[in-house]
Amino acid sequence: MFTGLIEEIGRVISTSRAGDGMHLKIAAAHVLEGTQTGDSICINGACQTVTAIDGRSCTVFVSSVTASVTTLGEFAPGRRVNLERAMTPASRFGGHFVQGHVDGRGRIERIDKNSAGIRVSASVGPELGKYIVEKGSIAVDGVSLTVVTLVDKGFTLYFIPETISNTTVSEWKTGDAVNVEVDILAKYVERSLQFMKTGGKQGGSDGQDSFLKKLMEEGFV
Repeated sequence: MFTGLIEEIGRVISTSRAGDGMHLKIAAAHVLEGTQTGDSICINGACQTVTAIDGRSCTVFVSSVTASVTTLGEFAPGRRVNLERAMTPASRFGGHFVQGHVDGRGRIERIDKNSAGIRVSASVGPELGKYIVEKGSIAVDGVSLTVVTLVDKGFTLYFIPETISNTTVSEWKTGDAVNVEVDILAKYVERSLQFMKTGGKQGGSDGQDSFLKKLMEEGFV
C-alpha cells in the first residue's frame, strides 16, 4: 500500500529481457534506505518487488502482464521515474490509498503552464472513466491527485509547484502515455452492485434488493 506522495525521482540505468518479462535496474538513494530484497517499491504507479540491491540502485522484475498494462515495458536507460516505498504502520498518511495496481493507461492531451502551476488534461477509455469523479482521488504515474473536472473522454488535473518539483510531471508531453490507478472504493461499489443486480449470493438479501430497487426507481442506478 502506498500514499501517492513521491519520495524520490529515480533514473533507469538498464533494462534486460528475462523470459516473457524484463529486469529493470534503477538508480536511487532515499528509497533504498532500509529497503531489502523482497520489499515493494512503487515505480511510476506500479508496485514492484525488489529482487536485488547494489549500492545506490535496485533491480525489479517486470512481468509480461505488468508490461502490457503499464508503461514500464517501454522504459529505456536514462528515463526518470517516480519512486515511493510501501507505507509502514507509523507512516504519515497525506495522499490517498494507492495500491500500486495500475488499472490502465491514460494519455496526456493538453498541458497549460502558468506562473502558479500546470493544468493537465488527460484522456482514458470508458473502462476507467466510469470510476472517475470530480474532486475524487486518482493516481497518475504514482502521484496522488485530485480530479479537478471531468471532460469529454477524460479529466483535468492541477499541479502546484511543490508537486512539480518533486515528480516527473514537468517532463510530460502531449501524447505521452501515463499509468492510471482509479480509487479502489469505486471498484468495490461497482462489484457490490453487480452482485445485487444479478441476485448473487454475496449480495442478494431482501434488504439489499429493496435498497437497490429504490435506487433504480430514483434514477441513481
